[in-house]
Amino acid sequence: MNVTVAHVLADVTVAVHIFALLFIGLGGFLAWRWPKVVFVHVIFAVWGVLVNVTPLTCPLTALEDFFRHQQGLGDLPGGFNAYYLYGTVIPRSALPAVIIVAIGLLVFSYVGAYHRWRHRDQGTPARELRVG
Repeated sequence: MNVTVAHVLADVTVAVHIFALLFIGLGGFLAWRWPKVVFVHVIFAVWGVLVNVTPLTCPLTALEDFFRHQQGLGDLPGGFNAYYLYGTVIPRSALPAVIIVAIGLLVFSYVGAYHRWRHRDQGTPARELRVG
């Protein structure tokens, strides 16, 4: 494989990985508009947890490592999150707070999706619904 092609494909893999992470974190809000998205989101969220708390390798990280090897580079040191996010986008000292906020957003998005789903047949526009 051409080194330039491998570089472009590695970059595309990084972009897809970032979108997957955004979907894991914020996909529950898409279910407010499109309720069936929640099923795909749950799969992504469970997978995201599994690859972070078990020795399972994320297929996107493995794919990027493959393209890096095609360029004569080694594996991502520490994995995708450690290489691209921790210490650059997210300060390591803020990780506990980021985890709490992420869990809070996930719970809020699912409560909102459930609330909207539960009131879907009442004919009330969603913006007029009140939680509580």
